[in-house]
Amino acid sequence: METTVTDEKQLERETVKKVTWRLLPFLMLCYLFAFIDRGNIGMAALQMNQDIGLSSKMFGFAGSLFFIAYFIFEVPSNLALQRFGARKWLARIMITWGLISASTALVQGPHSLYFVRFILGAAEAGFFPGVVLYLTYWIPSAYRARIVALFMVAIPAASFIASPFSALLLQMDGVGGMRGWHWLFIIEGLPTVLLGIVCLFFLTDRPEQATWLTTRQREWLTRTMAAETAARTAKAHVPLWKLFSNPHVWGMALVCSCASAAGSVLNVWQPQLLKSFGLGVMQIGLINSIPYAVACVLMVWWGRHSDRTRERRWHTAIPLLLIGAGMGLASAVHTLAPVVVLLSLVLIGAYSFKGPFWAMATGWLATGSAAAGLAGINAVSNLIGGGLMVNVYGWVKEATGSYSLALLPMVLMSLISVTILLVLSSKSRAQAVAMKEAT
Repeated sequence: METTVTDEKQLERETVKKVTWRLLPFLMLCYLFAFIDRGNIGMAALQMNQDIGLSSKMFGFAGSLFFIAYFIFEVPSNLALQRFGARKWLARIMITWGLISASTALVQGPHSLYFVRFILGAAEAGFFPGVVLYLTYWIPSAYRARIVALFMVAIPAASFIASPFSALLLQMDGVGGMRGWHWLFIIEGLPTVLLGIVCLFFLTDRPEQATWLTTRQREWLTRTMAAETAARTAKAHVPLWKLFSNPHVWGMALVCSCASAAGSVLNVWQPQLLKSFGLGVMQIGLINSIPYAVACVLMVWWGRHSDRTRERRWHTAIPLLLIGAGMGLASAVHTLAPVVVLLSLVLIGAYSFKGPFWAMATGWLATGSAAAGLAGINAVSNLIGGGLMVNVYGWVKEATGSYSLALLPMVLMSLISVTILLVLSSKSRAQAVAMKEAT
């Protein structure tokens, strides 16, 4: 008996390790370019804003249009992924957003920038929740927080890599008769198209189709994921129209909005905040990467800790509190070094939040509602966090003249998100206890 249990555990470890190494590096690379292509507008703004006549409000509006389109198209995109398969649909997403991102080099004024940012959001919509849904087909729930955290390391890693690289590209000013920001969009957009083509040949839709697993591994994974699917299906299935009238789903979206806002606001505005300290382009690129480097390391450790302790509630709440504390203190500090430390604190919170939260969210949603639910939560959080708060930052900055004071609305958002999370998790725990007693 002990030998059988040991063999099963060994098979589990080998299978999960093989699946992780097969899928995760490639998906991380794709997500890395997703965030490079959506966030490079922040570095490009150091030259572009003056060239095409953008005020702070106009730049904030342009940045927010990505998230508005993301909100509109995210749920339909995730439902399409379920229908057509991850391999084809993720490839479609990457190819189109890569081409559109590169075409940002063609914008001539505010209105053409507005148009390109909107269709970029529409093209990329569904990639993140699609990958999270895809991972629920392959990764057992006990491993999911650390895997999601590893996957999402691509977000801070994108800014860590792209900030100094984008600063270098801006130095190509005048090459071929083009401005540096033109080269930035072209060179950072086209690799995504190539990755999309590779996706068609590399990804496998379901475990039962994985010829790269041994027969035993394939059978174990198919059996394990089918059992988890059946357990989630046993929860009350929520029809799509009811899903979005469910306060629980909206509550999860509002909780996620805080981390989304922190990441989106700093991704778009942090280079200009650093510029306000009198830094040059290369200095901004290098210093801008520091908070993201710290966040890369700590978000992985936090996700692993959440899995090891099997605790999600406080592993999600504590990062939200870090965001509020970092934003509040940064708004009152006026020297560079403490600001960089506090921005690091904010980004640690924003990215450490993601692994435990998405592991918790996938566990709360019934299988039949997972695709629309995950996409809906992410879409609403991007609309509020990116679409609204990126604009709010621009409005406050223009009204006060201060990049630091524009961080203050995030403090209130952090407190609201923590309160909602604690209420939701208490209700979910009470429902789980009631279901257990009923059976």
